[in-house]
Amino acid sequence: MASARSHDGSGSLRRTSRSIGHALQSPFTGTARGIRKATHAHGAGESGLGKLIELHAVNGAGDVMITIALASTVFFSVPTDQARGRVALYLAVTMAPFILLAPVIGPLLDHLPHGRRAAMAASMLARALLALTMSGAVATGGLELYPAALGVLVCSKAYGVVRSAVVPRLLPPRFSLVKANSRVTLAGLLATGAAAPIGAGLQTIGPPWPLYGATAIFVGGAILAFTLPPKVDSAKGERKAHLVHPHDEGAARPDPLRKPAAPGTGRRTRSREKSGEKRPGLRSVGPSVLHGLQANAAHRALSGFLIFFLAFLLREQPLSGQSAAISLGIVGVAAGAGNALGTAVGSWLRARGPEVIVASVLGLALGVAVLAAAFFSTVMVAALAAMAGFTQALSKLSLDAMIQRDVPEEVRTSAFARSETLLQMAWVAGGAIGISLPLNGVLGMAVAAGILTLGAAASVRGLLGAARRGSPHPRVA
Repeated sequence: MASARSHDGSGSLRRTSRSIGHALQSPFTGTARGIRKATHAHGAGESGLGKLIELHAVNGAGDVMITIALASTVFFSVPTDQARGRVALYLAVTMAPFILLAPVIGPLLDHLPHGRRAAMAASMLARALLALTMSGAVATGGLELYPAALGVLVCSKAYGVVRSAVVPRLLPPRFSLVKANSRVTLAGLLATGAAAPIGAGLQTIGPPWPLYGATAIFVGGAILAFTLPPKVDSAKGERKAHLVHPHDEGAARPDPLRKPAAPGTGRRTRSREKSGEKRPGLRSVGPSVLHGLQANAAHRALSGFLIFFLAFLLREQPLSGQSAAISLGIVGVAAGAGNALGTAVGSWLRARGPEVIVASVLGLALGVAVLAAAFFSTVMVAALAAMAGFTQALSKLSLDAMIQRDVPEEVRTSAFARSETLLQMAWVAGGAIGISLPLNGVLGMAVAAGILTLGAAASVRGLLGAARRGSPHPRVA
């Protein structure tokens, strides 16, 4: 009898333990199911796009952990002139990943015909190892911190190039590229927002702890990369893309959309290259990509300009009634909210004209910049920051869609690498103007309007003309 009571008691204890376990586990499993349902909606689960969305969310969470670990308040503790010199050095350092990216990483990835999943996994693992390396130096400021941080930048940009090239392979039926790109980007933004407070909490434990978190996240991301469908690995015959101006005449114009050469034609291809025939480039697929690059370069230059000009302006001349830190926070939140809204709007768009989207948002940003110059105030500065974030997000999504649509798969990875390099150069150029400009708000907003005016003059007419002519690839507009 005692044994029976003991058995009943232990059984009741096990049932109670299971109930408590289910109760504790339910919020997490419910959240996980909700996230999986959202990322796999509208055919994204069947096509494999859902897994890429989840992978990009992991990427964003890991990157923000490293950013938090490297964040410093030294900007507010040194004189403005010294701060400008340090920021100029930062701009020079940020160019290094892109100098490597265009001539090295893009063609290297082009020559990995069946290694896109492995390349993304390698990027994740490399950042995990670099985060561990930095964890020992972040508190002491050891010299190994700087090359490791540079390595993280290079790996992050390499991942971004491969991810952009993979999206078209995972496109669900009746799914536009603008919408697919925005879904992926929005997942990264949401994951960044969710991971940021966790990283801040880890930072209170100690400077290395966000880096330990980043290490764990990136290891998980490396495993997740191999769960992507095998079709993300590229087709045969990829070659290096060249950015050629549309007015550059005299070059041969091979058809970039022709099928890969049959076996045994390699010698003839090499002989044609030796005789001066150029490999397929962005010029050969029409003007949309190049004009889209010009418009996006204006957005990136505006972004770089506003970041650095407002950082120094608001430090010396805070918004009315606010401290310098709060002023920068208001502008930063406005820009981030605008970027998130632009990404979300992109996920809802079903339009088949990314050229029209790029031209429209460039004109919208220019209008707000002109108003900010004419009626300089706290509200207008925040409005311009929000509009810059909104229009840059939509414009970049549309540019990605045009590259994915118009650039042959055989050169697409190099095209993304080179476009990212040009856009980063525009960002650095805008930042350099922001550092060197006198701290006058009206003058700064006028310069912002001038940057957008140059971009509009170079690109809008060509974009609208290309939109009228239509795309030879209507499926993925």
